[in-house]
Amino acid sequence: MRPAPFEYVAPRTVEEALARLGRHGDEAKLLAGGQSLVPMMNMRLVRPAVVVDLNRVIGLGAVQTEGGRLRLGALVRQRALERDGRIAAAAPLLAEAAPLIGHLQTRARGTVGGSLAHADPAAELPACMIALDAVFHLRSAKARRTTRAAEFFRGPLATALGPDELLAEIEVPPAAAAHTGHGFAEVARRHGDFALVGACAVLGLDAAGACRHARLVIFGAGDSPHLARATAGLVGERLAAARLTEVGRAAAAEIDARGDLHATPEYRRRVAAGLAARALAHAASRAEAA
Repeated sequence: MRPAPFEYVAPRTVEEALARLGRHGDEAKLLAGGQSLVPMMNMRLVRPAVVVDLNRVIGLGAVQTEGGRLRLGALVRQRALERDGRIAAAAPLLAEAAPLIGHLQTRARGTVGGSLAHADPAAELPACMIALDAVFHLRSAKARRTTRAAEFFRGPLATALGPDELLAEIEVPPAAAAHTGHGFAEVARRHGDFALVGACAVLGLDAAGACRHARLVIFGAGDSPHLARATAGLVGERLAAARLTEVGRAAAAEIDARGDLHATPEYRRRVAAGLAARALAHAASRAEAA
């Protein structure tokens, strides 16, 4: 199939792109990597009147690190997450998750900002950004604002972005503790498929080896990535395997799991419990070794 007719524009600056969004609102779509938008347009699931191509906009593909803080422009390619040493040093969770995002060809064109703005519930990057407590910088022609990743995702393919806004930059804060580790696990039918269920965790230990903070996110099971409440009980504890298994089960029980032709809600909850415990265990092991 072919897309419905549309106007194509390729601005050179963020300001030009935002001016177009301000003028056309819901009738405009931003084109970044095109890995989601182009197929949806070809199937006529979306019919934008205007496509604003961001690929010539200067500065949106920058990677910056300072004092352990990582800043990613919206057009940073997903492939860079697994190849750029600066990203791996500042946010190793992203480097570990990146090879599971689609296929190599997808990652070569797909962008970080595009995946986050698309907000597929089974995508890896939204969950990772919530686990990392990332801050998203949003821009419109009239204003700038920030929002935390946990507040950005509103449901399947739904975010806090307004029709005139662009997700311009993603900011990942430095690790909150010297002994910090991460874990990532997912189950998919085939390599490159969206996850049926996945989990990622970031965990820090204090000098005595007790948990200082823990963030666990389960994705692919519900309508949006779920930041587990159960990890609050780990703070102040030394982390035994049995305890992490218990927290994994409690976190999975929090989910309003969905069923589809690939998996039942019961399957997703059961697998989520195991993956959550595994992600926490990997994070704890790495934190101890850090």
